[in-house]
Amino acid sequence: MKIEITRREMLRNSGIALAAGGLMGTTSFSPRPFRVSLNTSTIRGYQLPVEKQIDLCAEAGFDGIELWVSDVEAYVKQGGTVAELGRRIKQHGLVLENMIAFSTWMADDAVERAAGIQKMRQDMELTAGLGGKYIAAPVQGISAVVKQKLPEYSDRYRVILEEGVQAGVTPLLELWGGGALNQLSDTAAITIGAAHPNASMLLDFYHLYRGGNSFDSLRQLNGGVLPVFHINDYPGSIPREALEDADRVFPGDGSCPFDEILPLLQEIGFRGAFSIELFNKTYWDSTDVVTLLKKSYHKTAAALSNKGGKHGGS
Repeated sequence: MKIEITRREMLRNSGIALAAGGLMGTTSFSPRPFRVSLNTSTIRGYQLPVEKQIDLCAEAGFDGIELWVSDVEAYVKQGGTVAELGRRIKQHGLVLENMIAFSTWMADDAVERAAGIQKMRQDMELTAGLGGKYIAAPVQGISAVVKQKLPEYSDRYRVILEEGVQAGVTPLLELWGGGALNQLSDTAAITIGAAHPNASMLLDFYHLYRGGNSFDSLRQLNGGVLPVFHINDYPGSIPREALEDADRVFPGDGSCPFDEILPLLQEIGFRGAFSIELFNKTYWDSTDVVTLLKKSYHKTAAALSNKGGKHGGS
């Protein structure tokens, strides 16, 4: 009997095998499979329609995808349906890891916060319609975290968690290294204070570093409740406080100590997807989208397998 294997399946399986092989060797990871996924911010500069983003992501070999709510809304506005887009994701065999959304659900102003909660509710319903279970919940509407108000922030987070229960989608409290919520300790305090079984965080190698957090602090977390972790790298030539989102580079091309952090994530029970998230304008200006996606996939798989030395090589 002849068995046909698609190009994407071949890329995906070889990538997982490569990563699993490395994980059995130079790190303390077990060889269990994991997903290598794409946050479509990585190709945002090409201004592609969301259906094309999905097709190219699958063709590059990724196992999962993170879409932006605004891109899906544009697709629907032009006559597409959420159901059609959900089928497209499923037909490609992709996992919708998470949706990228922005609303003022955390705002101090009650009117602004109510509008943000309503928008988050709509975004979670859209996510559910696509077949997704998670949505990013960055903190917007406040300019800085006030330590004395952490219990109040927990109450606000619990509100959207309850909204998520109704939609079947979990909002992930997102840490931004250059934003108001940039400390892992504050992010953990808010999720713990929410006292909700679905409370969880969305973390990122770059954002943790940019916020001045110690990667050792990850030891205090239960990695088993983190569904996705954004993966990227950062150049050591730029002072930490001066780093911007656009400075993020391919995993393994910067100074992030993956050889230390990946085993740590294994130890705390992380079993989610690694989703590459970049905003590098230099990449957009210097290469085509297909090449960028292929490189993103293989650079991520190589970094996770610890190939090429301490930082994954070039």
